[in-house]
Amino acid sequence: MTPDAAPSPHSLATASGLLLGSLGVAMALGALAGWALGSWELGLLVGAVAGIPLGVAVVYLVYARGESA
Repeated sequence: MTPDAAPSPHSLATASGLLLGSLGVAMALGALAGWALGSWELGLLVGAVAGIPLGVAVVYLVYARGESA
């Protein structure tokens, strides 16, 4: 039996991986910038706050590009 449509390469695991990866990178960059400015804890917090919309934007761009192709 053959499926009617090809399976989507996007899954919940892909979306969560993109979200967590983007958040981790933003937190690491924030901590690094905070460390350079004297307070890595504050930089980590700023990175986490900035990483949430960044992660959402990355997932949106990946899924939007996949559906237009």
